Order: sequence, then structure tokens, then C-alpha cells
Amino acid sequence: MRGLESLRIATRALRVNKLRSALTVLGIVVGVGAVVCMVSVGAGAQAEVSEKIRTLGANLLLVMPGARNSGGARLESGTQPTLTEEDAASIRRELVDVQVAAPLLSRSIPLVAANKNWVTVVAGINADYLVAREWQVADGRSFTSDEIVSGAKVAIVGSVIVEELFNGRTGPGETLRIGNVPFTVIGVLGKKGAGAAGRSQDDVVFIPLSAAKSRVLGAVRGTTREALDFISIKVSDATAMPEIERQIETLLRQRHRIRADAPSDFKIENPADILFARGAAVRLLGTLLIAVAAVSLVVGGISIMNIMLVSVTERTREIGLRMAVGASRRDIRWQFLIEALILSLMGGLVGAVSGSVAAVAIAWKAGWPILISPWAIVLACGFAGFIGISFGLYPAHRAARLDPIVALRFE
Repeated sequence: MRGLESLRIATRALRVNKLRSALTVLGIVVGVGAVVCMVSVGAGAQAEVSEKIRTLGANLLLVMPGARNSGGARLESGTQPTLTEEDAASIRRELVDVQVAAPLLSRSIPLVAANKNWVTVVAGINADYLVAREWQVADGRSFTSDEIVSGAKVAIVGSVIVEELFNGRTGPGETLRIGNVPFTVIGVLGKKGAGAAGRSQDDVVFIPLSAAKSRVLGAVRGTTREALDFISIKVSDATAMPEIERQIETLLRQRHRIRADAPSDFKIENPADILFARGAAVRLLGTLLIAVAAVSLVVGGISIMNIMLVSVTERTREIGLRMAVGASRRDIRWQFLIEALILSLMGGLVGAVSGSVAAVAIAWKAGWPILISPWAIVLACGFAGFIGISFGLYPAHRAARLDPIVALRFE
């Protein structure tokens, strides 16, 4: 009963000064809110990075053409057409840890089906590209070897193409024109979602590489029919990727007859590194904000201690009266500890709700999944309660140490 009575008295005391109590817990609200928000956003960002890496394909390297000079200025990467199908074949043939080396050549081209049209990326590939990207054909089939060699007019399309050109109907068997060339759809790709750059990976059409060169893409100014956009390389062992990068560079420099003192005319990238860097940046920002949140919690605890000391001074006669009618020092101590705990838990709960709302808003704006961890909320509120008890100990001890006679005479 004493515990319930102390809780009732503490609650009544806090209700008497509602505004002061609300202002006191602001530091706790900000601290807990920041912790819950950043833990949730960080978890969501990490999940998004993991999903992007999964959609890219495991253990993937990209070899891209280098940059050429024009009028004394160095243009962007990919403007120097240096990669060929034979480069890809050599990488696959000579490096034992390489599972596949898939060439790709692409351009943005208008598509027409019946009375609908759509502009998208049309990429010439061989069957190894789908293996490198771990991309499944959800409906229909992939290219056969004969279709790859002969340059057959067949296409595999992404789910976005099915929606935009065929009103969501099953793609296989449909016909579409790529430029002015009719192609038959033989397969629909499984959904991948947005890529690392934010563009939908499902908004794409794949055709045999030989068909892309001879029938659709052809030669464009500054390139040749043999030039590729990039080569996707799938490595069998993730731990061997740095060594594979070195071997690829050595092999291609030999094939392109590049002098030892000259820069490479190509570039090797690990797409996962970019995503890991972005995830690391989000985690670093989250760590910094959690540190700021910890400071805010401490400031909130100091505010609670300050207000509790003021409350002890204001209620000195009340304390003396309670002790005079039989309340023990332990009862007085628990009364003020309960008040401090209620303040901190109130701030923790409001902060948890505010942090969750902020996390949802940030995730929605950034396009990330939202992962609000119940454990993060429990731990943040638990830490807030610990702060309240820790900073409430001194005021509670001070109240319990008052002399009843002196307290009753206090004006």
C-alpha cells in the first residue's frame, strides 16, 4: 500500500505543475526520439543496401570503358570505346575464379506495340548476363545458343514493359518493334525493383548481342560495332575479388597493348562498394546523432534533477508534515524517486512515438524501407528511466534527510 500511496502522491504533485513537468521532460523526449529515429532509419538503410546488393547479384564486378580526351578536356567514363566481346571471352577463359564474363551493349530506343509506345533501355546481351546478375525469367524462357549466335529477333522484357506496352498481359508471344525492327517477346524477367542509381531495373528490354549489333544499335558516332558498354563479371569467391580485379587489369592491359607507364583505357568497379559506402555514411551519421541524443538525455536528466530540487524546496513543509504523521525517510525518498521516474518515462514514451513518426517520414522521403525495432524503443525508454532514477537520487536523498521539526517551521 505504501508504494501505491507514494505513486498517487507523486502523480498528484506532477499534475499540479503540468507546464513545468512538460518542459522538464523535453530533453528526454529529444534524446529518446533521436535514438529511436536514427536506429530505425539506419536499420532501414542497411536493409535497402542489402536488397540493392541482392538485386545486383553477388560477387559482381563491372569492367567499363575508359574516358577519352576531346579538345584537351577529359570526358566522362565510358566515352572511350575499348572493350570487346573477345575481352570478355578472354577474361572467362583465362581466369579460373571467374564464373561468367558477360558483355553488354545498350542504348535508349523507342518501342512500339500496337498503338502504344515507350522509350527505354534496349540492351544486347548473351545468356551469361542473366547468370551474372542472378536474374530469373519469371515467365517464358531465356535465349538459346542458336538465337545468340544467329542474332534472332527475340526479346526478354522487364515487368515495366509488360505494364506499359501490353497492359499487364502475359508477355511471351507478343510482338513489339524496337526502332523499326519487329521482335517477338519470349520471356518476362522477374522483378528487381530500383537499382543503385534509383532507376527501375525492370524498365529494360534484352535482345541477343549479335542482334543488337547487326539489326538495332549498329554503329554510332565515336564507337564501333565491337565496342561494349561494360562487361559484368561474376566471381566464384567473394574473398578473391581484389585479386581478380588485379588479374583482370593485368590481362586487359596486355590485350590492349598499354605501356607500363600509361593509364588503363578501362575501369573496374565493384557496385557493392558504392552501396556499402552509402550505408556506412548513413551509419556514421546515425552514430553522430545518437551521440548528440545521449548528450540530450543527460541534459534532460540534469533538468529533472534541477526541478526535483526546486520541488523539494517548495514542498519542505509538506515533507515535514508527512514525516510528523508517521512517514518514514524511505517513504519520502521513494516519493521523489517515483516522481523522477514518471517524468523520465513520460519523456521516453513521447520521444519513442515522435522518433517513430520521424523515422517513417524520413524513410518515406528517402524511399527506404522502415524498420522500427521494438528493442530500440524498449532500450531507449529503459535508458530514459535509468537517467530519471540516477538524476533523481540526490533530490530524493536530500528530501529524506530533512529534519521534520525544521521542515515544519520552513516558510
